[in-house]
Amino acid sequence: MSERVEASVAEGENTIEERHIGAMWELEQKLDQSMDEEANKLKIMYREKGLSMWMLLRLSFQSLGIVYGDLGTSPLYVFYNTFPDGIKDSEDVIGALSLIIYSLLLIPLIKYVFIVCKANDNGQGGTLAIYSLLCRHAKVKLIPNQQRSDEDLTTYSRTLVAEGSFAAKTKKWLESKESRKRALLFVVLLGTCMMIGDGILTPAISVLSATGGIKVSSPKMSSDIVVVMSIVILVGLFSMQHYGTDKVGWLFAPIVFIWFLFIGATGIYNIFKHDTRVLKAFSPTYVYLYFKRRGRDGWISLGGILLSITGTEALYADIAYFPLLAIQLAFTFFVFPCLLLSYCGQAAYLVNHKDHYDDAFYASIPRSVYWPMFVVATGAAIVGSQAAVSGTYSIIKQAVSHGCFPRVKIVHTSKKFVGQIYCPDINWMLMLGCIAVTASFKNQSQIGNAYGTAVVLVMLVTTLLMVLTMLLVWRCHWILVLIFAFLSLVVELSYFSAVLLKVNQGGWVPLIIAAISLLVMSVWQYATVKKYEFEMHSKVSMSWILGLGPSLGLVRVPGVGLVYTELASGVPHIFSHFITNLPAIHSVVVFVCVKYLPVYTVPEEERFLVKRIGPKKFRMFRCVASFNLKHLQQRVLSQLYTRV
Repeated sequence: MSERVEASVAEGENTIEERHIGAMWELEQKLDQSMDEEANKLKIMYREKGLSMWMLLRLSFQSLGIVYGDLGTSPLYVFYNTFPDGIKDSEDVIGALSLIIYSLLLIPLIKYVFIVCKANDNGQGGTLAIYSLLCRHAKVKLIPNQQRSDEDLTTYSRTLVAEGSFAAKTKKWLESKESRKRALLFVVLLGTCMMIGDGILTPAISVLSATGGIKVSSPKMSSDIVVVMSIVILVGLFSMQHYGTDKVGWLFAPIVFIWFLFIGATGIYNIFKHDTRVLKAFSPTYVYLYFKRRGRDGWISLGGILLSITGTEALYADIAYFPLLAIQLAFTFFVFPCLLLSYCGQAAYLVNHKDHYDDAFYASIPRSVYWPMFVVATGAAIVGSQAAVSGTYSIIKQAVSHGCFPRVKIVHTSKKFVGQIYCPDINWMLMLGCIAVTASFKNQSQIGNAYGTAVVLVMLVTTLLMVLTMLLVWRCHWILVLIFAFLSLVVELSYFSAVLLKVNQGGWVPLIIAAISLLVMSVWQYATVKKYEFEMHSKVSMSWILGLGPSLGLVRVPGVGLVYTELASGVPHIFSHFITNLPAIHSVVVFVCVKYLPVYTVPEEERFLVKRIGPKKFRMFRCVASFNLKHLQQRVLSQLYTRV
């Protein structure tokens, strides 16, 4: 009987406590008023301004110097890394050429330029841009600070999911467990870390391969001299970055334009001079014959073939710098044809000169244009490095915005194009990494193995994220998604299996770089989440604020007091310290929350959302400043103070 009484009393206490909590929650909701926009809604939806044909052609030309330098310099080292032990059969050259042709067709052209690049976050590219898209269409963000008012932004593009659809089931499956959200973030961060490794390895292999061509003219030159020359060029490259992408692009674009013309013209010359039979490599039959003839050696050589599509991942990360249409035009009608001609020309030369496998590019150049080509190749290698460096800046900026990387200084170098940035701290770290790799290996073959490992892992991560994007964002039929995933994974897993066999030959370098970067990002993201959770659980009760009265128990002096907080709702715990330790407080108190949103830009008219906290006499307000870049916080506070 006594047990029943105790249980009844306990149940009654729980009921009273639940009612008390419920009543306090309702009180806080009434006092914490809904958000009102500082300005009226935009009358015209935010959209990118139309580009004239002249501007489009200008940007297509300029994109050569930023986006395609990395992909364009691959002919310098592909055949050497494909046949590091020499060429035994001329038919092997044609088989390798066939693999290169279809790799360029399937991965850069079809997959990236015309499919993946469309999965941009209002112009921003890279794995973190896809993550931003997914965060808008599913509740997978680990910091739960989303509000309904966020979705009212004109740039918060989002479509509703039909109940019972495959997309709705995928969304529910992804949101149901915290472990799946963490796994998704881990995959995104892995791709981001590999891109950082790419930013270190690309300049190293591009510049070292270009300067190594001087040994064709001067065979007795020491390899140490070539390494020193490469390091000097790398220092010069990174020292120029502070001028900005716009100026660097105009400086580099003519070099890359001339480079593509040179390699295309040289390719045509070699095809007709040495062997036109290499054009039969456009038949996929020679891919099958290549593997049948070479067996395991042919499979291992995929690690060298992979280098023909390196730079593709940087292409996607760099789309923030230029309109997508400009990038598509430049690649389809200029870059792609020139690359095909270059590889066909080298293959035609190697069919008749198998012993020149280690310097195929420079050996195939006519003697009369050797030195002009050497100068242009060195310049193009520098430009090729620029694509990876610019892409690294872009993904670091996105990582900072997502709370996954320590805040670093980010300088916007162009008033016309918002995506063009420069990160001084990251720039010098990349330079030191490039110098260390170049000086340590002194061999483009080992650097090539490391480079291939980083590239193929980024591609695999992009494919996995694109599957989710096609389901949740684009609402594609599951059969189309399956076809995309199957074709992409067959190609990329084949390359991945090949580079795994070369981990002990330099392939471990990007894994070490990625492990260090992943550790930094994981710790920073974990600390960010814990900090937010602490602030959420230690919010000040509104009943306590009301009990203090309109004066808050202090002397209210004229002025406006700004209290920074991570919270988009509620009163932060630190405010109770102000009340208990300060003798006076300003007559107007504004709680400022600078909030990151998973969008590329927030229109200025929609950045500030203001609401009153408590009764009017308390003169307390909340302002949520919505931005996409956390490095603008100081600027936000200054703007807010001016407005108040």
